Amino acid sequence: MTFNIYGRLNSRQTSVAVIGMGYVGRPLALALSRHFNVVGYDINPHATDCISEPISPLRPESGDAGRLELTDCEGDIANASFYIITVGTPVDSSNNPDLSQLLAATRTVGGMLKPGDYVVYESTVFPGCTENVCVPLLEEISGLKCGSEFKAGYSPERINPTDALHEVANISKIIAGCDEEATAEIERVYSHAVSAPLHKARSIRSAEAAKLLENIQRCMNIALMNEMSVTFGRMGIDFGEVVELAATKWNFTPYSPGLVGGHCIPVDPYYLMSEARRAGIDMPLTRMGCSVNEMMPGYVADSVAAHIPADARKKGRPRALVLGIAYKRNSDDVRNSGVAEMIALLEAHGIDCDVVDRMVDGEAVKRMYSLELKEGPEGVYDAVIVAVNHDCYTGLDETWFERLSSGPETLLADLHGVYRGKVTNLKYWAL
Repeated sequence: MTFNIYGRLNSRQTSVAVIGMGYVGRPLALALSRHFNVVGYDINPHATDCISEPISPLRPESGDAGRLELTDCEGDIANASFYIITVGTPVDSSNNPDLSQLLAATRTVGGMLKPGDYVVYESTVFPGCTENVCVPLLEEISGLKCGSEFKAGYSPERINPTDALHEVANISKIIAGCDEEATAEIERVYSHAVSAPLHKARSIRSAEAAKLLENIQRCMNIALMNEMSVTFGRMGIDFGEVVELAATKWNFTPYSPGLVGGHCIPVDPYYLMSEARRAGIDMPLTRMGCSVNEMMPGYVADSVAAHIPADARKKGRPRALVLGIAYKRNSDDVRNSGVAEMIALLEAHGIDCDVVDRMVDGEAVKRMYSLELKEGPEGVYDAVIVAVNHDCYTGLDETWFERLSSGPETLLADLHGVYRGKVTNLKYWAL
């Protein structure tokens, strides 16, 4: 049969359906709607309440803008023909891949699949997941055969939330289809959302593996810097200065130490390690890198506790102010927050923590971590921890911290080195 999905989309005979209106799906749906009719679907009605950017043609002079509809009604995507699945792929409490969202979305699409349709996955998965897990489920539910009656593909997301310089349109993208025709058609569709180069992979498994390598490389680089920060710190050497000096060599890459969190770096290595175990392959370096990153909340909590003077403990439980709980700068995302784990460990040290973060949803923090955010500082503290380098926490002066201090022995713990060399009247510690 002839698929010609691009021609059908271009002539508005059918539409694109993006399943999952999170940080990946929303900007992708908006970008595609500048040329095609698009339906953005999410089971969470709050995810489809609004979209901040007005819809306009990708090429204003062409007048070929499509239409974007956001919905939490499953039936609204039944008439689409190009399905893009962008749901989350977390790990469970044992760090095993949790495919529940992916399988639920696949079942939804499978129940609507028609001859000539396309299904493209953007969710991060282990190599072989699309072809060995998702496609068979699509075939089982739809009664259709992949390749001859519908096409499947994979194009891993590369969104970097809060990064204004790298958006859907200017991030190069990997494209892979179940056959050459599928790859070519998927490329034609995505070319209207992405002006950056599109790179065709020879196989879906290669595209899946490339996504994992991107994030595992970052995980390992951060783990190295974390290990060096701990090592040099325990030797009494200023690691910030060490990095500055090492960076004077032309081929040194100055990664930063820190608490690892979010939806990628703490998660993606386990997707590959799980598949490697099934194949009888050990990944000792990746495993150890994850272990280094996972011990950092404990190292920070121990270091902060060690710097609080005995006099503060004699007066009762010491108090700490934690600035930021999101997993990264200027983000509202609190998933897998290393800061939340650090707070729990500080409490185990007998330190009461007030947590503020104007960027995040307090209800989400309460639901995930049973923590009540404060509107702002309350009283004085024995330690102030700049845990996340949000813009609102990087322009404060020493006077601001001094007003919150219980005395000259108050600790300013700076996990990003923002105030290195700028503090003279308080105790200072940084990674």
